[in-house]
Amino acid sequence: MAETLRGKRVAILAADGVERVELEKPREALEQAGAQTEVLSIHDGEIQARENDLDAAGTFTVDGLVADASVAHYDALLLPGGTVNPDQLRVDPDAVSFVREFVESGKPVAAICHGPWTLIEAGVVEGRTLTSFPSIRTDLRNAGADVVDQDVVVDGNLITSRSPDDLPEFCDTIVAKFASSNSTQGEVTS
Repeated sequence: MAETLRGKRVAILAADGVERVELEKPREALEQAGAQTEVLSIHDGEIQARENDLDAAGTFTVDGLVADASVAHYDALLLPGGTVNPDQLRVDPDAVSFVREFVESGKPVAAICHGPWTLIEAGVVEGRTLTSFPSIRTDLRNAGADVVDQDVVVDGNLITSRSPDDLPEFCDTIVAKFASSNSTQGEVTS
């Protein structure tokens, strides 16, 4: 597994309010599999992490601004959750455009918990099968997604998961899908 993602670059798009474990655990799994990860955000410096949305949980250093990032420079995209994080991303035109371009490129995009909010804003969920944290499932349905209650759902290049409780399966799935990164659009597995 240490070489599975060797040579792959993964963008992690996050802002203040990111749920710490939802950035930290997938990043750790990706790096252990050999990927190079970079945290992109809507501002430089550091982003504030949270635990259970309410408690301060330290910071993450921002490696680059999403406004300056190019989809061409990355092999995959990770969208961690936390309520505040995707709420900030979905009102930032550069973040929304980056996510839309990434999904349209066919490269794998993984979103956990509230992360799919940014997918909704990017207009890329219609007709797709996804899962998420229960509180945003109505938003997904209203945007035209088929919403299911499963640990992890793979629909073409989109990988979604419900919550931190699903992190072990989510991490295993993103490593495998980012390694193959030639999923067929429209294929749904669970």
